[in-house]
Formats: sequence, structure tokens, C-alpha cells
Amino acid sequence: MMHRMLQFPQAWEWLMLHDQRLAATSGLSRSSRASGEDAAARAAGSNARGASGASLGTIVETAAETGVQAVIQDHPELAGWLQQIKGSAHNQIIVTELPGGTSLLHGTLLFQVSDDESDVLPLHFRLTGRKLVTYMSDMRLSVRVQLDPWYEKLQRCQNAPEGFFVVLGAILETFHAGLDRFETRLGDLERKMRRQNRTGLMNVIFERRYELLHWSHLFIPIKEIQGAAKEAFMDTLLEQEEFKRMELKLDRIQGLLDHYAMEIDTLLMMDDAISSFRGNDIMKTLTIFTALFMPATVIGAVWGMNFDNIPWAGERWGFITISLVIVVVTILIYWWLWHKGWTGDLLNGRHKGEAASSARAASSAKAASSAKEDDEAATLSRLRRGGSRAGDAGSPAAKQERRPAGSKGSGGVEHDPPLPSRSNR
Repeated sequence: MMHRMLQFPQAWEWLMLHDQRLAATSGLSRSSRASGEDAAARAAGSNARGASGASLGTIVETAAETGVQAVIQDHPELAGWLQQIKGSAHNQIIVTELPGGTSLLHGTLLFQVSDDESDVLPLHFRLTGRKLVTYMSDMRLSVRVQLDPWYEKLQRCQNAPEGFFVVLGAILETFHAGLDRFETRLGDLERKMRRQNRTGLMNVIFERRYELLHWSHLFIPIKEIQGAAKEAFMDTLLEQEEFKRMELKLDRIQGLLDHYAMEIDTLLMMDDAISSFRGNDIMKTLTIFTALFMPATVIGAVWGMNFDNIPWAGERWGFITISLVIVVVTILIYWWLWHKGWTGDLLNGRHKGEAASSARAASSAKAASSAKEDDEAATLSRLRRGGSRAGDAGSPAAKQERRPAGSKGSGGVEHDPPLPSRSNR
């Protein structure tokens, strides 16, 4: 294990830990690193066939153990953390405290190092107010943050948590580039779907959906680290420049992810609607064909029976007559379907505006019916009021006959009986 300590003007430090490399390699890409490891493996293999007889795995394990012991000797507080992250290859964020109340944030973050979506490596980190410790399997991210503008930002950081967010900003640069490529591919998919929607586009839509899930899985742990850092360092971090910048950047990425997810869902709904429309159109066409050829099928089945006395079988014009009957009945069926408007769009009537006219006619009929019922109720009320007044001018016996039908309120005033219900009318 290799380690390097970086000191910054604001009295905080960054300890970089990396795996021990067997041989020096010129590049930082995965392919160059793999070629260097292959060359080292071949060299170790040739040495193994010689007098030494030591295997490559033993050499690597010995070098790693030696490096770990050296780091622990210089930094004893890292012994438990190095043992904990050994073999860890999944996202994990932990907030705790050291003896004395010092806040500690540590865990593992999976991030994409290059443009290759399969090039995802773990970043192990341990963060206090004044010290940042990172452990990675290669040096590509460490080299990147030591270049401008990242190194200049690190020099301006007030503490280690702010410097860690500078590192996260460098990680998100690859994230932004990947989202830009995703947006280009999503735009191409939308144009293809608009011009010519084929069944194969569904597979492309699902590919874009899985790609968006890939970026979402990489984004969620970074968002979690933001919340964990606020929990661990609170007021000492909230006013820092890089933390505020990271918050704005994460909000922007969250908005992009939500927008892309909505676009993909829209494409899926559009494809489903188009498929449903095409299926309905096919079924309607098959139904019309079945109805049109039904006369020919029925007549052919009847006249095709194996009987001796079939009508018009021995007549000279029998075949022509039956054929004409089939044609005439087919034309009549087609005319009836056309008149009903079933040969075109089912949502529209035979004539332009017929569907709207039908709706207006139904609405007018309903309004007329309601008006008629209101008129009947008003007329009945007037008649009953008139009868009541006439009864008051009559004999007392008539008043006594009508009085049980009404009701008396406070003060003995007689009120009109309630109007009969609509069902009674």
C-alpha cells in the first residue's frame, strides 16, 4: 500500500492511500493498468520458473501487508478503519463520534472513474474536521484532483469536510459528461419514435431506462453523503463555499434525473397508446372483413352441401344468380356499416360534427326535460295555493276538512302542505 500526505494552508491534511503497483505504468487508464499488470504477471511467472519459486499472489499479499503495517505505524488511529474496509465493495455511509466528541464520517462510495459505465470503483473515506483519509485501488482520481481547478479549490478550503466536497465535485464531472451523452441518445430515440415507430424501439426505450437507473444508483449515495455531512459537522460546514456549490449541483442533477425519468415514462405511455390504437384498428378491420364476407360464407356453406335437390343447381343462370345475391348482400352490409360510421374512425360519426351534434342534442333534451318538470311543479303549486284561498272564503266545514291536510307553525298559523315528491307526481 502506497500513501501520501498533502498539507494545506488552512491546517487540514489529506492522506491518500493506494494499492501497491507491481510495476510502473505510463498511463492511468484501465487498459494500460491491465497491460502493466499482465506484464508484471508474466515477469513474475518467468521468475517463478527460476530459482526464486515465489508466486505472484504471495508477492502482492506480502507487499500489501507491509504497506498496511507501515500506514498503521504512522497513523495508529486508522487500524480499525483499514480492517473494516477490507473487501468492502458496496455503498456505505456511517456517521459516528470519536472519543472526546469529535464527529466522524466514514464509509464507501462507488463512483464511475471514466466514460466507461462498467468502470466503477469503490472510494473508501474517513473524514474528521481536520483530516481526510481516502483509499482507492488506483490513482486516477487522486491525479485528477491535483490538477487545476481542483487543486486550487483545495487550497482555498477551510477544513477537511469542505475539501472532501471538492473531491466529490471532481467525481461529478464524469457524472455530468455521462448525463450529457445520455441526453443525446434520448433525443435520438425521441426523433426515431416520432418519425417511424417500430416494435424494436421498445427495447431501446428499456435500454435508456436501465442507463438512467445506472446514473440514479450512482447519484443516491452522493446525496446521502451530503445529508450525512450536515448531520456530522452541522454549522461548521453549512456556510462553506464548496458545500453550497455542491448543494446547487446536486439539485441540478436531481432535476435532470427527474426530467429524464418523466420523458422516458412519456415515451413508454406513447408507445403503449400507439400499440393499443394499432391493435384496435387491426381488430376493427378484421371484424369488417368478417362481416363483409359473411354472406358469401353462409351461401357457400348452404349451396355446397352434398344433396341432390339443391335450388338452382341445374338452372343455366343459377351460379350467376347466386353470385349476384352474394354481391348485393355484401354491398348492402358495407353500406350499412358505412352509414353507421363503423368503417372509419369510431370516435366520429358519419358526417362531420355528428358526434358533437349528438352531444348537443342530448344536452338540449336533458335541459328541456328539466324545464318541463320545473314548470309542472310550479303549476301544481299555484293550483294548490289557489285552492287553499278558495277554501278559506267558503264554509267552516270546508276549513275543517282541509285543516288536517296542512300543518300549523308557531302562533297557530296554517302553512301549505309539502309538495308531493317527484315519484308521487
